[in-house]
Amino acid sequence: MIVHVQALHFDADKKLVEYVTKKLEKLAQYHDRIIKVDVFLVLDNVVHTIKDKCAEIRVHVPRAEFFVKSTSKSFETSFDEALDALVQQIKKKKQKQAA
Repeated sequence: MIVHVQALHFDADKKLVEYVTKKLEKLAQYHDRIIKVDVFLVLDNVVHTIKDKCAEIRVHVPRAEFFVKSTSKSFETSFDEALDALVQQIKKKKQKQAA
């Protein structure tokens, strides 16, 4: 599994990148054929909204692709929410294939 973490509009510190990659390693237990994972951490500098830290996760598997996006006050919270939604998508897809 290849993991790409990209920070847009800011420089991600090493601790944040390690946090993201550590959490993504757990995806292997939900799908054994993950090819590549792209993570985009985006800092939206919109003055009128409080939620300005966005996490996008795109997972590439054979014959499918999963994508989630979440926004909150911290990158860790955004990433955790997006990861939970991603796990639900993968489980749903596996249930459909099994049926």
